[in-house]
Amino acid sequence: MQKFEFFDHTADIGIRAYGKDLNEAFENAALAVFEVMTDTSKVEPKEMREIKVDGYDLENLLYRWIESLLVYYDSELLLFSKFDVNIDEKNLTLEAKAWGEKFNPDKHERRTVVKAMTYHEMNIENENGYYILTFVVDI
Repeated sequence: MQKFEFFDHTADIGIRAYGKDLNEAFENAALAVFEVMTDTSKVEPKEMREIKVDGYDLENLLYRWIESLLVYYDSELLLFSKFDVNIDEKNLTLEAKAWGEKFNPDKHERRTVVKAMTYHEMNIENENGYYILTFVVDI
């Protein structure tokens, strides 16, 4: 199964993330965001951060999840490559662990910096128990 793909967008980058459940789709969405920034296969899971967010709907939960991860990059230069997400759909809460390491220019390819998550073109679909998350990040 494909984890994610990118699609053309005028000035930003569009992402479609997939998952057999919502948790996996959110994990793959996060991985895609960091793949925009670097080759995530070279990001070792040396440091872990716990993230807890809530939302008023699933789209807001996705927005706040990605935004929370980007704050760690902005404040600590942390790149992530491994995620464990647990979503409580009834209460619209997300608890997750994210693993990665600080950006090292000798080790990590410098690609495009993701400045922010957006609501542009955001869509969360469930097709026969298979989730597809579509969103655009600002670069």
